[in-house]
Amino acid sequence: MTDPHTPATSPGTSEADVEHRAAIAEALGKEVWPADRDTLVSKAQEGNAPDRVVADLRRLPSGQQFANVQEVARALGIGTEQERF
Repeated sequence: MTDPHTPATSPGTSEADVEHRAAIAEALGKEVWPADRDTLVSKAQEGNAPDRVVADLRRLPSGQQFANVQEVARALGIGTEQERF
């Protein structure tokens, strides 16, 4: 039985993944999309994002456009929610 005070996570993701993705989302905001790696790194640095977020964004492949945080998370190997059908 699950603890009723522990937030549920979707299959394919952990609480740490959710927190990690949330930190990236908070650092980038909603107005940056779509964007490439360099734009995302610059935006994060301008907003004084945590070092971990900036380092993660620097690991993204260059020359690729990302439409949202989900795509960034997938590219970084951070667990994302499974699509429901």
